[in-house]
Parts: sequence; structure tokens; C-alpha cells
Amino acid sequence: MENLPKKVRSKKLSTRVDLTAMVSVSFLLIIFFMVTIELSKPRAVDLSLPHNDDITCGWRGGCGGENRSVTILLGENNKLVSYAGLLQVPIDAPKETIYGKNGIRKELYTKNKKVLEYSAALGKPGRGVTVIIKPSKKCNYKNLVDILDEMKIAKIDTYAIVNEFTPEESKLLASK
Repeated sequence: MENLPKKVRSKKLSTRVDLTAMVSVSFLLIIFFMVTIELSKPRAVDLSLPHNDDITCGWRGGCGGENRSVTILLGENNKLVSYAGLLQVPIDAPKETIYGKNGIRKELYTKNKKVLEYSAALGKPGRGVTVIIKPSKKCNYKNLVDILDEMKIAKIDTYAIVNEFTPEESKLLASK
């Protein structure tokens, strides 16, 4: 009985399943869906439109948006022309100014402060000046970035970039 072959026992395999890869894939899927849901949410932009009410603003004209608007024309060679109201009947006549704290920034800040105070007196606080920025085709990119920086520094909340010039505005930029 000594030479009997020993029974070979079969090796029991582990019944544990390694779920490490499954957990990693699950976390990646969760992150992917969280990001895609966040990016697919609709974004709303605040739109400031003039109110049509009977209150007169006390300035020339009625209480239309032209009393709260400032137009900035950007030309070649760092030329900057600004006026308030409509060009045909401006509240502040068109004038050439410079970039910086003693130029357009000071004008925008004082005009915005004046309009905010007047709006608060009428019972409509927070309705500041609206700036229309019109860069010409000859304006360089740096000037546009500079004027956007001035909007931020002067705390102008409502502004628009428009590339349509009236013939009068083109003449105004070409002068001098």
C-alpha cells in the first residue's frame, strides 16, 4: 500500500471577482453624465431693454433709451470718439478722447453715476448707462480689448458691440 498513487486534489479557484475595473468605469460614466448634463443646461443672458413709460426724465427729449446711451466709436491709430444720446441730437456732443483713467473711463464713470442717481430718484434703481461700442474696420484688436477693460473698470453692466456705422459716424471718425 505504500506505492499507491496519491490522490491529486484539484485546486479550488477563488470565487471572488475583481471589481476594480468596473468601479473605475462606473465613476468615469458618472463624471461624464454629470458634465454633459451641466453643459446642456440652457444659459440665459440678462437683457436690459428701455421701458416705455410716461415718466419724463427731465433731460432733453422723453425717457427713451437715448438718454441712457453712450456710443463709443473706435477708429484707426487709437482714435476714440464718444457721444451721449443720438448723433443727430446729442446730449453730449461728440468728442475725441483717450483711453485710461483720465479719458474715457472718467467719462463713463461719471455718466453712469449720474444716470444711476437719476434712475434711483425715479424709483427704478439699477438702470445705469448703456454703452454701444462700434469698432471700425481699421480699429485694431487691442483697442477693442482696452475698451472692454474700461467697461469693467467703470462698472458698466450693459454694453453692446455693433459693427454697423451710419454715414455720419463714418464721417465723424474720418475727420481730424
